[in-house]
Amino acid sequence: MDLVEVVVGLDTSDATVARAEDFVRAIGKTSIRTKDRSGFIVNMLLVPYLMAAVRMYEDGFASREDIDQGMRLGAGHPMGPLTLCDFIGLDVLYAVCDSLYEEFKRPEYAPPPLLKRMVVSGHHGRKSGRGFYEYA
Repeated sequence: MDLVEVVVGLDTSDATVARAEDFVRAIGKTSIRTKDRSGFIVNMLLVPYLMAAVRMYEDGFASREDIDQGMRLGAGHPMGPLTLCDFIGLDVLYAVCDSLYEEFKRPEYAPPPLLKRMVVSGHHGRKSGRGFYEYA
């Protein structure tokens, strides 16, 4: 990843932030600043999108392939949301959802029942060989 989220806590000094951003530049990455809260920037935006795809699949609204192809071809994303879920790891994604929901109590962060059943069943995505798709 080319991005590093620099988290600015309540007591983080400007000098510390500047030093962190200098380090990020030195390793050839780009930094963005965020407050210290669950999910930071990327996950707060990404998780509702991914959970909407999981709910859509869970409700039988569309096939996993059509959901993924729709976002690849219709929105120009490099991979579809269910493929991305598998890539992240369903167990990791579930933990992120749980953390976001616990802090903000917004329904868009709540992990859908299907995600929990998959995680409990050991379907963690690419790393386990099975998630929304099967992997060799």
